[in-house]
Amino acid sequence: MNLDDYETLFEEALSRTRIAVPEGTLLRRAAEEVFEMAAAYEGDGRVFLRSNDPVNALAGFAYGIGWLDAGLRLGLLAPLADHPPGEIDDCIPGDKSIHLHEKTHRYQRMLCQALAMVEPAPDESSPIHAGSEDFHVVARSWYMVGLECLEAGDFAGSLARLSYGYAWLDAGIRAGLLRVTGERGLFTV
Repeated sequence: MNLDDYETLFEEALSRTRIAVPEGTLLRRAAEEVFEMAAAYEGDGRVFLRSNDPVNALAGFAYGIGWLDAGLRLGLLAPLADHPPGEIDDCIPGDKSIHLHEKTHRYQRMLCQALAMVEPAPDESSPIHAGSEDFHVVARSWYMVGLECLEAGDFAGSLARLSYGYAWLDAGIRAGLLRVTGERGLFTV
């Protein structure tokens, strides 16, 4: 998949998505914020792509799709679907490789730290507690796949997977599933 395809996939997914939580309910605001974050990063990715910044476009698209998928998994958004990062073609030109390497390594370090700085927010007896653990597992699994890509020299694939996983942590915090126990500056809160 190249960046134009990724943009199209994201646009189509957003166009099919609606807020699933009724107006006037307590979770409506969380649903709106998750959807707004996904839409904002789709827009950011598009701007970066048009500005000849494919590195930030890739990160923006993957992060935004992570927010979208997390909101879908939570039931805040519908219809239920997921759009995990697939194979990313060699979509970053050679003259952008220094930026790609720097950003990928930075996201790897940040996500590694962030994973250690969250814990389930709901009480252990709450049925939502297991969901908060699931969000952490999803983020950690995408971190691990991103790390494998990084070690294999697939920087674009790594950046997409790290960005996607990071979004799950941030969405989990915003939705109240996870609590920050460390440096808050690592999160979009």
